Amino acid sequence: MNKAESERLDSLFQQLGYKPTAVTDEADLIVLNSCVVRQSAEERVTNKISALRPLKKARPAVTLAVTGCLVDSDLRGLKKRFPHVDYFFKPGEYPQWLVKTESAAILPEQPQLSTFIPIIQGCDNFCSYCVVPYRRGREKSRPVAEIVSEARELVKGGVKEVVLLGQNVDSYGHDLPGKPDLASLLYGLNDIENLARIRFLTNHPKDMGDRLIGAIAQLDKVCEHINLPVQSGDNEILGAMKRDYKAEQYRQLVKRIRDRVPQIALGTDVIVGFPSESEAQFRATAELLRELRFDSVHIAAYSPRPGTVAAREYEDNIPLATKKARLNVIEELQEEIATEVNAQLSGRILEVLVEGRKKGKWHGRSRSGKLVFLTSQNNLLGRLVKVRIMKTSPWSLQGEIITDN
Repeated sequence: MNKAESERLDSLFQQLGYKPTAVTDEADLIVLNSCVVRQSAEERVTNKISALRPLKKARPAVTLAVTGCLVDSDLRGLKKRFPHVDYFFKPGEYPQWLVKTESAAILPEQPQLSTFIPIIQGCDNFCSYCVVPYRRGREKSRPVAEIVSEARELVKGGVKEVVLLGQNVDSYGHDLPGKPDLASLLYGLNDIENLARIRFLTNHPKDMGDRLIGAIAQLDKVCEHINLPVQSGDNEILGAMKRDYKAEQYRQLVKRIRDRVPQIALGTDVIVGFPSESEAQFRATAELLRELRFDSVHIAAYSPRPGTVAAREYEDNIPLATKKARLNVIEELQEEIATEVNAQLSGRILEVLVEGRKKGKWHGRSRSGKLVFLTSQNNLLGRLVKVRIMKTSPWSLQGEIITDN
């Protein structure tokens, strides 16, 4: 979401006559887009803001602005804490001090082959560890027609793949007239000529229904790749996290998805070291991962976020060394699983959208989200190519071209 918002801000500034620079000392305008989902992320952005203080003192004419999830309703407190910052504006908004505009009017100047489209802002779930609802507010969906129109314009500019974004994409549309859902939006986007692929994230297990699973199974442009955060394999921890499902319900959902879409690639998110997580509760998470065998796992050690339920009600009583040890266990387990899962792709033919070139090799993603490297003397940028997988590893695949379009 932050990347999508940064791309739109970049486009806005370029339309207003600004040009990007990689040299901070040359900038007339500096905008920091912040993330505070974990303590380490917040520390990085606050350190960066503080590091810009001497620049602002030496060059007072430089405009310094901060957006993203660091910016909450206490603007006065932020201004007192960082007096050298000229402007703060909330995530997903546009700098009204610079220009009056609507977000729907701003599209990237030079779209990538794959680009993001935010479809819903905010979150109504209030998971106990998560600061997002407090910083981005309650859920607000964009109209279907607006999103489809934006996607058409992006495709005209060369985009081949769109990634629909939301803190919880599965609750898309419930606040709109007629209550369209994510499946309805997918059907509308699937009809766009020259659009090759559609992805979406992130999903919430309690909101992912059979209609959406059916759309993934039926629509040819919707990729067989879902990120479905579980966070924990223990019911008591899930309850404390306010996730509103039990581990067995999650297992049943994964089974329904795999029954309807056998070729699906599933990713998940896990938090280790949640307050009072016992060794047995941690092992329940590891066993769930071993049983369900995800293609990818994003792992984080719990860190309290000010203002959240968990920060108010639970003591952060798991030692950092224990959190790190548990994180390492999950990383090693997932490397083992990913090695075995990807090895099954050896000799298979996958469709790859070539997105760039690195160290003499072209690279792109399969429909299932696998990173694939291949060698060719031809310019493959932007092409959909059929690739036979010759070598596998936990993190990427190596292949040779069979055909390209």
